[in-house]
Amino acid sequence: MPEYAFIGRSNVGKSSLINMLCGHKGLAKTSSTPGKTQLINHFLINDNWYLCDLPGYGYAKVSKKSREKWEKMIKDYILNRENLMNTFVLIDSRIKTQKIDLEFMLWLGKNDVPFSIIFTKSDKLKQRELAKNIKAYEEELFNYWEEIPPFFITSAEKKTGKENILNYIDSINPLFQK
Repeated sequence: MPEYAFIGRSNVGKSSLINMLCGHKGLAKTSSTPGKTQLINHFLINDNWYLCDLPGYGYAKVSKKSREKWEKMIKDYILNRENLMNTFVLIDSRIKTQKIDLEFMLWLGKNDVPFSIIFTKSDKLKQRELAKNIKAYEEELFNYWEEIPPFFITSAEKKTGKENILNYIDSINPLFQK
């Protein structure tokens, strides 16, 4: 079955987003402590596709050895998973472009891994500030690509973006070949 990976820096709101997309509040564990997701968790959606919750990258209170192990596991999964249709890279819409996010997206692009961007926590900003932050991200990405990947604006709290993401996944699913 097709798989869709969700990844982002620690504390980007990934678990809350996954719970919102699945309509199941306690599916992915949420925490104020970074680094709670330590394995690749697969959730079967509508007996049709898998949502894959990957460990976050960046800051987490774990040993360097654990962080290196996660990094290898993530890279192996992304590069070798034949049924991975898209990787959703989650970005906190409240903060400016982060080097670690940009480096990860460039790595995906260099390795021809299809990806999309999900801007999280949009409800925490005024519309003008949100638009300014997203425009800054777009301008940064245009320094590296002629065309930027699809992106979605979300709020787990207000359920913003849920239908757009699920419709996008539904549009890609028919491309999956067993």
